[in-house]
Amino acid sequence: MDEIRGGNTGDGTDGDGIRATAAGTAPVPLSVLDLVTVGQGRTATQALRTGVEIAKLTESRGFHRYWVAEHHSMPGVASSSPAVILAHIAAHTDRIRLGSGGVMLPNHAPLVIAEQFGTLEAMAPGRVDLGLGRAPGTDGATAAALRRSDRLNEGADDFPQQLSELIRFLDDDFPDGHPYARIHAVPGPVQATADGGVQTAHRPPVWLLGSSGFSARLAGTLGLPFAFAHHFSAQNTIPALDLYRQSFRPSAVLDAPYALIGVSALAADDEREARRQVLTGALSMVRLRTGRPGLIPSPEEAAAYDFSPMEREFVDGWLSNVIHGTPDEVRTGLDDLAKRTGADELMITANAHGGDARLRSYELIADAYGLPNEG
Repeated sequence: MDEIRGGNTGDGTDGDGIRATAAGTAPVPLSVLDLVTVGQGRTATQALRTGVEIAKLTESRGFHRYWVAEHHSMPGVASSSPAVILAHIAAHTDRIRLGSGGVMLPNHAPLVIAEQFGTLEAMAPGRVDLGLGRAPGTDGATAAALRRSDRLNEGADDFPQQLSELIRFLDDDFPDGHPYARIHAVPGPVQATADGGVQTAHRPPVWLLGSSGFSARLAGTLGLPFAFAHHFSAQNTIPALDLYRQSFRPSAVLDAPYALIGVSALAADDEREARRQVLTGALSMVRLRTGRPGLIPSPEEAAAYDFSPMEREFVDGWLSNVIHGTPDEVRTGLDDLAKRTGADELMITANAHGGDARLRSYELIADAYGLPNEG
């Protein structure tokens, strides 16, 4: 694969838009991964409005990023179109970085993603991240419908080439003689070279996402920032981060590794309420893993559900990786996780049935760390 080139730094500084500074007493910068979850008795419209409220709240409290993740054919997750959601969030925020965590690149033509995120960059200059994954973000049948092909392994195997092509479109620098040399992603750098052009050369920094070693090694080799899905692949977190750091080669993007991890965490005013809320996400995962995806159940339904022994074992294992409890308990859990993994940033996802519980959780975590309150 081609060497990663520059072009994504706004002022020529290394890692511009990538590295962040911790606020308050947080051990590392804190960010948000929003799955735009839809609970029973609620609509996608309400879920998207909650997304706006979360972005505005966390922006005012000093969180660094707000990312959404591409999912498909899941009734309880309304984030099938990250670029559309991010455009909506951009219209309601001013400072927080906005990005995908991630776009599943094999589902799309690289030119389309370059155009979408070039458009987002024009909407929110200097605030957009492009996180990319190689998984489909859904089941095989849905992935085949998205790609209009049942050759799904080919999509994953082609990921490095697709990534190279996407970055070429973002930088508008295909070499002479390349079939795409005269094709330009617009909005994009080509507008700066047109007669009278004043377009900035800045473009979104590219992140690689993963839940195993493949993307960790690739991100390290290319000198890109890396985001690991600790929230659903905790057993692979430290091996993947070690592999990323060992593989890292300085690039025009970064001179040293930078890794964030996704973390499931939910704070409530008391431990019992926190347990009540996170159980809804656990039941939702039970149903997803057994081929019964649906809306996020209510706390009442989750509390009354008769888990089988096998389901109970799964739930216990799942919740052991969800940091939940009082604000002090969540703060301690996040502190310990940051120390244990050496992550440069924690991206918190709060899964619960209702928006109020999720908003309250981010507010309590911000208070626990003494984050600024500019709301």
